[in-house]
Amino acid sequence: MSREILLLVDALGREKNVVREVVFNALESALASAIKKRFNDEAEIRVCINRNTGDYESFRRWLVVPDENGLDQPDSQEMLSDAREICQDIKVGEYIEKRLENISFGRIGAQTAKQTILQRMRDAEREQLLNEFLERGETIVSGTVKRMDKGDAIVEIGKIEARLPKSEMMPKENIRMADRIRAFVLRVDHIARGQQVILSRTSPEFIRFLFENEVPEIEQGILEIKGAARDPGIRAKMSVVAYDKRIDPIGTCVGMRGSRVTAVRNELGGEQIDIILWSEDPAQFVINALAPANIESIVVDEDNHSMIVVVDEDNLPKAIGTKGQNVRLASELTGWQINIMSPEESVNRQETERIELRNIFTKNLDIDDEIANILIDKGFTGIEEIAYIPIQELLEIQSFDEKFVTELRARARNILLTEAIAKEEHLKLAHDLLELDFITPNLAILLVEKNILTRNDLAELSVDEVIEITGLTKEKAAEIITLARAHWFEKDL
Repeated sequence: MSREILLLVDALGREKNVVREVVFNALESALASAIKKRFNDEAEIRVCINRNTGDYESFRRWLVVPDENGLDQPDSQEMLSDAREICQDIKVGEYIEKRLENISFGRIGAQTAKQTILQRMRDAEREQLLNEFLERGETIVSGTVKRMDKGDAIVEIGKIEARLPKSEMMPKENIRMADRIRAFVLRVDHIARGQQVILSRTSPEFIRFLFENEVPEIEQGILEIKGAARDPGIRAKMSVVAYDKRIDPIGTCVGMRGSRVTAVRNELGGEQIDIILWSEDPAQFVINALAPANIESIVVDEDNHSMIVVVDEDNLPKAIGTKGQNVRLASELTGWQINIMSPEESVNRQETERIELRNIFTKNLDIDDEIANILIDKGFTGIEEIAYIPIQELLEIQSFDEKFVTELRARARNILLTEAIAKEEHLKLAHDLLELDFITPNLAILLVEKNILTRNDLAELSVDEVIEITGLTKEKAAEIITLARAHWFEKDL
């Protein structure tokens, strides 16, 4: 029997072009499956074949678990205290084993062994081919469409098959069998039983690597593509930067008579590509990304990671683009939320914000509109600034003397202290709500202010009521209510 095993290993290894160790592992698994049939399905069997002689040993083993956890699977687990009666040094996570009587190789359930071995061989072949593919480090691949599967294209790339999902195809793209296509390697799904390499023709990375193939200056390191955003098949924006002042990054990507950008566009079905200059200055980067629109002014809100961009009426359609495409792609490319406004809308917004801020100052600091306006004109945007800004900056304001400034700062600090105490009290009342992972302290305070103190109170609200209290989106409000009601159904189970 030992000789039979060694001969079988050598024969399968040569036939399937895999290393002997893989065949040994497959045989061990087949033997273990056959032996396991003596026991129930939860029993764990280990088989070890001597690589030199072909002799094998089989063991039944139990995983050592902490005593406090109990035994979830008694046929394959053993509590630590019982295991230490057999082996004093054993630890949780290790195994205790009992040697079993070997069964004759000729008496193994032939079908089970054959299926196990062949499946392991197929898995090993696929894994070996996949590893060889990954070692090449290809980001863009070319292949032939072998067949269509429920709208997805199965692409043959050398000796492996890859899957191009319908969702990753270009809009209106008509891919058929035997077509030759190029695609970006989106990911490798090691769990999938079929095609593990997943391709994409819509990913922004696809356009980046297409340009890398066309523009040698990128490989040389003197030009870099910083990012890309796409509306596949229609329009894309790509930001570039040059590290050599002698070259024009946009012109370099466009190429002589547009040869380079045309080659990429042809691959993408004529997709329009805007190449823009990247900038370290976020505002300038956004201005570049919104081209060809001319920008009048821009206001950066770093706290909310957003920008308000003001353009005149003539440039408004250009800035927004068809169905909001231009501003959407610019926002994706820059990573900033971009709000486009006309000059009139900007003035109205500023006036509204000024009125709101003036009301906050007059109400909380007990000052009149004139003083509130002076503070706003000097750039103060909140009570925190007044409370903690260096006193000298307030004294530099004309008509503000030391006595008034000291009193003003004291009022501001008292307001902040009162708000902090109220916030703490609200959080104490909201202890039940805060036990829910999805409730933040700020959200809890908003709910407590409306006398929503427990998860039951929250669960009984409608979606519209949650939106009105918290300002959340309809989807998020519905999600929160569902999660708040979860404990109702747990009780019913």
